Amino acid sequence: MNTHYTVEKHVQILIALLKANNIRKIIASPGTTNITFVASVQSDNYFEMYSAADERSAAYIACGLAAESGEPVVLSCTGATASRNYYPGLTEAYYRHLPILAVTASQILSHTGGYFPQFIDRSVVAKDVVKHSAVIEPIDCPDDEWKVTNQINVALLELFRNGGGPVHINCVTRYSKDFSVTELPKVRVIKRYLTRDELPKIPSGKIGIYVGSHPKWTDTLTAKVDKFCSVHNTVVFCDHTSNYKGKYKVLSSLFGSQDNCHPEVLNLDLLIHIGYISGEYASVRGKNVWRVNPDGELRDVFGKTTAIFQMEEEEFFSRYHEGTTGSDEFLKDCRETYDRIYQKIPELPFSNIWCAKQISKRLPENSVLHLGILNSLRSWNFFDIPNSVNAYSNVGGFGIDGNLSSLIGASLAAPGKIFFGFVGDLAFFYDMNSVGNRHVGNNVRIMLINNGRGTEFRNYNHPAQRFNDDADYYMAAAWHYGNKSQELVKNYAENLGYEYFSARNKDEFLLSVERFLTPEITANPMIFEVFTDSKDESDALFAIRNIEKEATTSAKKLVKNVLGEKGIKFVKKIVGK
Repeated sequence: MNTHYTVEKHVQILIALLKANNIRKIIASPGTTNITFVASVQSDNYFEMYSAADERSAAYIACGLAAESGEPVVLSCTGATASRNYYPGLTEAYYRHLPILAVTASQILSHTGGYFPQFIDRSVVAKDVVKHSAVIEPIDCPDDEWKVTNQINVALLELFRNGGGPVHINCVTRYSKDFSVTELPKVRVIKRYLTRDELPKIPSGKIGIYVGSHPKWTDTLTAKVDKFCSVHNTVVFCDHTSNYKGKYKVLSSLFGSQDNCHPEVLNLDLLIHIGYISGEYASVRGKNVWRVNPDGELRDVFGKTTAIFQMEEEEFFSRYHEGTTGSDEFLKDCRETYDRIYQKIPELPFSNIWCAKQISKRLPENSVLHLGILNSLRSWNFFDIPNSVNAYSNVGGFGIDGNLSSLIGASLAAPGKIFFGFVGDLAFFYDMNSVGNRHVGNNVRIMLINNGRGTEFRNYNHPAQRFNDDADYYMAAAWHYGNKSQELVKNYAENLGYEYFSARNKDEFLLSVERFLTPEITANPMIFEVFTDSKDESDALFAIRNIEKEATTSAKKLVKNVLGEKGIKFVKKIVGK
């Protein structure tokens, strides 16, 4: 039989991933809603197909077939109540841990609750019927394809995870009658590796480790990562919340956030992803991404995950220690890239970024840094800090609330350390009640960057900036909390027993910063209020993100300036592009 698949891309991906995972046994029940799937697999002689008119019987047939063969079995049914008849057999499979994939077909989900014929709501499944349930819908854009690919991969991985068991995929269809596709798309297959498994080999090429926010590192983990890097010519891409302090650290935000340049050192053959959410907005690109975490879940931040290693980080890196110390050329290339761009940083306006540049390398040894979302975190990620300083930010929920409370809570655990907090005015006033907590110790120092608004929304690259000053009214929430009052925070802080000082320009800042950075714990906690302007904040961000330009980018802009839009269109027409 000639192979002809439906044009519905999400169904193609499902079929391709079944084949990539060596899943070939299918029991199909009759219906209209599942025709795009059934007709497609029926025309592909890779699959071993069986027919069962009664879905209840089909599910039990699948139980027997899976138990005897040791292979997963796919069920396919139409809409209406067909899927309800799978319940008894899937319940059996659930308690016997049998790998059965129930692919139920569905009309578009907007029909839910609309009294459409032959449509039922499958959004809730009983707990002991399947281990995992997913919905895949027709694809209209690249994001849809990424989502569907991940959803199917996760579902197939669950067939064998933790002893295995039945899984459900609700496949929405538009009833396409076009079966003209002769080749399935190339799909990204995701594998999961456990402690007992033989692990894949490290591929050749450029290798990087990307660390999201990470708890304190043990000396053992740092040593194992460093050993891995020495053997495989690897670097560790970090932001401050990564808290990796080993030899192979590369602070990538400065060169990774350039608007008109993407350095070659950020293009990797393999990227190993550890840690949790990052505020760095990663610009690192990996052809393949391996996720390492004991939870074993798919966290596809980079859109290229091909393997999940469900194990502790120490174990993963230990498994790849074989080999002798090799080249560290990649590390040298990355650091040269950072240093080159750092040396070109122009004189910045008085801003959060300028303040971070003045302070970053001068933080007292063994102090702790807490950074507010988002401007403060981004500003500090451009500059390195002493190795003995750990840094944290509330990137889990990624809101402005609670930054000061987290800082104060952390300071209570180590009264002998100095805890620095850097926050914007909206974050400060949002959480200012914590500043008056009676447990606040003398080891707390807060720098408040007060620009009178959510300056994020006035930055040159933010969507709200198109509204210019009108953005201040409701998007940037300007003019609240005293509208940059010179007395409000001063009186509040001093009445609470804080040592207070302020700065309105660079000279005033430099006069007070030495006191703010004194390495001894002082008699009182401190609040240093720095008054900046949102335009200066935006200009500083633009300046630091436009230090370097790729030759190709400059050439394109030159051609555009010389030829104009009409000229470019004419040239494209001639060359056929």
